[in-house]
Amino acid sequence: WQHQFYYLFGFLMLVIVILVVTCAEISITLTYFQLTNEDYNWFWRSFFASSSSALYVFAYSCLYYSTRMQIGHYVGAMLYFGYMFVISYTFALLTGAIGFSATFVFVRLIYGSIKIDQ
Repeated sequence: WQHQFYYLFGFLMLVIVILVVTCAEISITLTYFQLTNEDYNWFWRSFFASSSSALYVFAYSCLYYSTRMQIGHYVGAMLYFGYMFVISYTFALLTGAIGFSATFVFVRLIYGSIKIDQ
């Protein structure tokens, strides 16, 4: 480190906040459109709506491997794709959990405000 400071932690935090807000907005919007069509099976769709961004992460890792990486051995390629699959899967779980949690809170708020007279 040579006695130098790294100042990009604030920028990294801003990117994480933007990721969380984007996942929540996309999942809430798609679930709202689904609920307006009277389709109430929104649980898995809210998870997959925001976790599908992991497909882009894995696709980019494949593109990066084919254009920039110079791995000559089969074992190195298997390690690379194995690690990238685990990273993409973890990213899918993270973004899916964010989307599902935000949608769950949203649905509880909109249906909690409805008064049903019996």
